[in-house]
Amino acid sequence: MPSIPGIFCLKLQKILINEKKDFMNINLKVCELIYYAKVHLDLKCDDELFVYNALSSLLKINDPKLMDIDKNFIESLKVPDEIINPIGDYAVQNNLCENLLKANFECAVMGIVTNPPSEVIAKFNKLYKESVQSACNYLYTLSMKNNYIHYTAIQKNLYWKADFEENYIEVTVNLSKPEKDNKEIAKIKSMPQGGYPLCVLCLENVGFSGDYNKAARQTLRTVPLTLNNEEWFMQYSPYLYYDEHCIIINKKHVPMNVNEGTFKKLFDFVDLFPHYFVGSNASLPIVGGSILNHEHFQGGLHLLPMHFSKNRVVFKIKNAEISILDWYNSVVRIVSDDKKQILKTAEKIFSAWGSYSNEKAGILAKTDVRHNAITPILLKNKDRYVLDIILRNNRTSKEHPDGIFHAHKQYHGIKKEGIGLIEAMGLFILPGRLKEEMEIIADYLTGAHKYDEEELQQNVHQDAIKTLLRKYPVPQQKADADKIVKRYVSEVCKNILECTAVFKNTKDGQQAFVEFLSFAKIIN
Repeated sequence: MPSIPGIFCLKLQKILINEKKDFMNINLKVCELIYYAKVHLDLKCDDELFVYNALSSLLKINDPKLMDIDKNFIESLKVPDEIINPIGDYAVQNNLCENLLKANFECAVMGIVTNPPSEVIAKFNKLYKESVQSACNYLYTLSMKNNYIHYTAIQKNLYWKADFEENYIEVTVNLSKPEKDNKEIAKIKSMPQGGYPLCVLCLENVGFSGDYNKAARQTLRTVPLTLNNEEWFMQYSPYLYYDEHCIIINKKHVPMNVNEGTFKKLFDFVDLFPHYFVGSNASLPIVGGSILNHEHFQGGLHLLPMHFSKNRVVFKIKNAEISILDWYNSVVRIVSDDKKQILKTAEKIFSAWGSYSNEKAGILAKTDVRHNAITPILLKNKDRYVLDIILRNNRTSKEHPDGIFHAHKQYHGIKKEGIGLIEAMGLFILPGRLKEEMEIIADYLTGAHKYDEEELQQNVHQDAIKTLLRKYPVPQQKADADKIVKRYVSEVCKNILECTAVFKNTKDGQQAFVEFLSFAKIIN
């Protein structure tokens, strides 16, 4: 039997062997990451040793060694998770960062192997001269390959398309934003709030290391734009709600303010990127987006359900076509190859809506504050521009304290947050909690979850569950139950869109809509 010192020596030897193994593994991962960057991120051979030494320093590797790697494996990777996740684990295990800041550390590592902004902008501009789509594809792919776009997490989101007699809508349940446990939340809450960058959209986020309250952005790369003689920039959304979901951001930290100049900026954007649509959230709470303190637009390659809706009523004026869309909320569409004509018509609608009231329809332009707003969306179809203007109103009442033209209370179990640009166009982004809640509803329908009136009183979907059980009293197969629940969620989303309509899809509502166009002097 070994002596006590002998046992200690054996343990020490084991620790040293494990440490050596850890260093060998981390060396391997660093070498894999550098080759990944050469293949997928355009890392230059001349920068390889520089980057290797920078990573070795960050990871505090005392005995760096270049190692042989499986190149075929790395070339096949869509994203670097199988390389970067072990590096993050190593950093936590060796006290290089806290577990709470692991994502920030991984972002710092990926930022080192991503080319600097100047090189990315130069390559984008070079490609743009050859092909706009090639330039966008380069920046989009780079943002995916360097993990700025959270591709793996996004794949966990639920998605389905729901067809209705009039139109279809799309629904996603967003699982890609990880929830923090209570200890982490308490720690974050106790940390002082910094003032740099001013918000998550500011250009100062490029290269920002992040902290407990703000995400790291070392992998963020943007390209500069000029819109209506102002400095703007474009990037891709890290949570990617649809294909090539881009965000177009004012370089200055100025609040959202939809005005006549907004239309000109949208036109400048689609002239620069004719394969993308672009839109602006309204500049008021409830009917606007989640970020109102920094002017920005959203766009992308994927056309949303509203784009495919048909016309309900059509009017011809000069060389433009004006229509009321057969859509769930209130949309005016202007189509023409004459940009000046569309701008003139859009400005008239915007100005008229700012002062329009119709008490019978519940529309008041102003009380003590402004209530009427618009959500404009523009795309280019060959030589023709298609401008959609969604009419919005954020007034509240005693009956509807969250908004008269907002999701009504009976639908809050599905969606209570503001209905912004993307959802107003028919793509619903629902909270991650719904995945489990939908499974529970399905279990009631299959009989796996026994009916208990007292327990049901605590369920936010109790009314829906009772209604569905009356409609489907016989236990359902799991697949059928899942379809029923998805249909229920989809119908709620459709109903929420109808809530947002300032002119309802009724005879009186549509007559009032036409009267508004007359009020705006669009039609006689």
